[in-house]
Amino acid sequence: MNTLYPIFLKTEQLEILIVGGGYVALEKLQFLFKSSPNACVTLVSPMLRSETKDFIQDKNVKVINRIFHSRFLKHKNIVIATTDNPKVNDRVYRLCRKKHILVNVADNPPRCDFYMGGIVTKGNLKIAISTNGKSPTLAKRLRQWLETFLPDETDALLDKLYVYRNKLKGDFEQKVLAMNKLTEKLLEQDD
Repeated sequence: MNTLYPIFLKTEQLEILIVGGGYVALEKLQFLFKSSPNACVTLVSPMLRSETKDFIQDKNVKVINRIFHSRFLKHKNIVIATTDNPKVNDRVYRLCRKKHILVNVADNPPRCDFYMGGIVTKGNLKIAISTNGKSPTLAKRLRQWLETFLPDETDALLDKLYVYRNKLKGDFEQKVLAMNKLTEKLLEQDD
C-alpha cells in the first residue's frame, strides 16, 4: 500500500540544494525545472559535467564548486543528494535528518523523505504519479500515457470552472455542492 502524501510545492519560495554535479544531478535538475521553471536551486559539487553547465546557464541555479560541507545546508528546505559516493550521500542524509530538512538520496528509497514521481501537466492541471519508489519507469510510462489521453482543451475547461466558482454565492459548503454538481456531469457517460 502506498502511504505517501502528495503535495505541490511552490519551489520559487523554497531553497533547494542539490549535492553532486553528474548525470543524476542533471536528471534531477531537468525534472525539477520542467515542472517548476522558477525553482531556486543551489548546486554544490567539485565538478560539473558540461551538459549540466549548459542546462543551468539560464536557470536560477547558484553553483558552489566545492565538496559538500554541512554549512551548505544553512537555510535549505529540501536537499537532493546525487553523488556516486555512498559515504557522502549518507552524510548528507544524516545531517538533513538531524536538521529536519527534507532529503532525497537518489536511487536509495530508505534514505528518502520524498520521491520525485512522474508528473503530468496540461496547462494548469498537474497530476503526480507515485509508485512508492518501486518503479520510476512505470511512473514515466503512465505519465506518457496520461499526457496523450488528456485533451488539449483541459486548460480552457479549468479556466471556465474557475470563473464559475468565483461567481458562486453562499458559504463554502454551498459552493462545494454547486461545484460537485457541475463537475459530476463531466464524468457522466452516454449509455
